[in-house]
This record gives sequence, structure tokens and C-alpha cells, in this order.
Amino acid sequence: MNVLFLVQAEQRAILDRLYDGIAEACDSCDIRWLSSDEQANLKRYFREHVDLAKYDRILFFLRFKKEMRQWRFIRTLPNLVILEHDAYQNYIPCKYTGKFSAHYRRMPWVRVISSGAGVSQRLREEGFDACFVPKGYDQALLTCSDRERDIELAFVGSTKSVAYSGRKALLDELGRHENLLVTKTKSGEEYCETLNRIRFFVSADVGMGEYMIKNFEAMACGCVLLAYDHGEVENSALGFVDMENLVLYRTVDELREKLNLLRQDLPRAAAIAEAGRQLVEKRYGFASIGHQIVELMRRPLRQAPQASWLQIQLRRIGVY
Repeated sequence: MNVLFLVQAEQRAILDRLYDGIAEACDSCDIRWLSSDEQANLKRYFREHVDLAKYDRILFFLRFKKEMRQWRFIRTLPNLVILEHDAYQNYIPCKYTGKFSAHYRRMPWVRVISSGAGVSQRLREEGFDACFVPKGYDQALLTCSDRERDIELAFVGSTKSVAYSGRKALLDELGRHENLLVTKTKSGEEYCETLNRIRFFVSADVGMGEYMIKNFEAMACGCVLLAYDHGEVENSALGFVDMENLVLYRTVDELREKLNLLRQDLPRAAAIAEAGRQLVEKRYGFASIGHQIVELMRRPLRQAPQASWLQIQLRRIGVY
């Protein structure tokens, strides 16, 4: 399978290993890093730089804000698959509520690979060709070093976003009761070193409906993951088992109760951390995630309806 893979040139997360995993599973994978301007005018980019006949699949991993404005052109592309890590915003109160559904409704034959099991299920219920592959983590960058864990309880990451308002509220409440470190680091080595110093990592993806990358990263680095519980659909799909390979909670009181239990039984805490690390190393490294994405891309796609003569003429003059 020959794939044209379009990604964002400017991306906060380091996802190179994910791209490598996807490319490794293809017969050939032409990865193009598109600038903000190129993403904003896909019609021109394809006209000037792409020979569609060379590819069996086109894979988008672009900024949704720019993608949704260009649906008239995008729906003309053959064999399109969209990889989407932010579709959870379709179902939470934010500026993109319902926007993903509206976008996909204009091209319901396109396959969407979402990073949420529940999100994928809801999209399928709306009639879309939606599949689930979780976010995962960079197995080359983030590993467990077995160093001394001198930070007992911490969160590493951003809280400055409307989508993160629930996260910030929970961390603020927890911080009023516990000695909680909330910090940010540079990506890469500094981030890995910090995770390896933390015994209990607090994941507070409140209201998001799926597990963000940080959950897999913390588990890979040997933390005991204290994760906000996104429910049976998500947990079953991922193999997450409360008090076996992570700790699930719904309230700060429940989190504190389980935390105190593990403080008094550090061998049990260590066993949970080890089980979590083994789970993500086996299933959720970017190399494995990339292969899962390609397997879903290989499956036959829905056929787009044939354009009418009038639609073809309108496209030629740029109306449709």
C-alpha cells in the first residue's frame, strides 16, 4: 500500500516515532510536513505538489481548524483516511462542540481513526466509518530508568486551555489537601527524567472522555498512574484494570482514599506501576500504534457517490 501522509509541521507533541511506525508498516509512505499556510490552502498544495495516481491512500493528520474550512475540496479526494486525536472535543463544551460531526457529515464515506474508543463508538452511531486506535507514547524517548522516586505526587503538563478547565479545577482541589507538585518541563529528556522521579502521577483528563498521551507516558516511565476514570468502554478497550495496572478515580475523595491505601502498602503500589509499564510497553508504543493505524487503513473504504455532471461543472469554476 502506497500512502501519502500529510502532517503538521508545527506540532507541540513529538510524534516522529508515530510517523515512523506508520511508514514502517506501509509499502511506501510519502510523509509531507505541511506549514500553516500550506494547510490553509490544500487545494493549491495538491494542485502544485501531488500526483494522486501514485497513492492507494491519503492520510490526513492536520489541524482540524484549517481542515474543516476546506470540506468542499477535501471531499473530492479519493481514498482518504483522517487520523484525529482531538475529536473528543466534538462531545464536550468548547468551541468545537459538534463541529467534527458536521465536518464528517459532508463526507461520510471517509474513514476516521479516532484516539477515543467511546468517541469512535459515538461517531459510528452517527453513521460514520470510525475506528479506534489510542494515542500511545514514544517508546524511544520515554523509558523507565529505575531511579529514586523523590517526588511523591505530581502532575506534569498544561492547564491553560478551556478544554483543560476540568483538569485545572481537580488539580487545584487536590492541591488544597495534598502536597501536589504541578509543573511543566521541556519535551524530551527533561520530561522523561521528571516522570522517572515521580511515584504517583495524577492524570486529570476530566470531561475529555478519553485518555491523553500523558497517561501512557507516565506508565511507561514507571509511575503509579492515578487516572480520572473514563468508563468501561474506554478501560475495556485499553486493558486498564483498577488497582491492577493503574488507579482509577472519579472524585478527589476517592483519589485520596486509594492514594493513602497505597502509601501504606508500597509493594502493592510498585506492583501496579510495574503492571502498567508492561502493558504500555507491549501494546502502546508508537511503533505498535503506527502498525495498528495502517491495518485499519488497509481495509476497504466506503465508496464516495459519483459526482453529477452539474457538480463537475461547478467544481471546474470553483463554485462547489
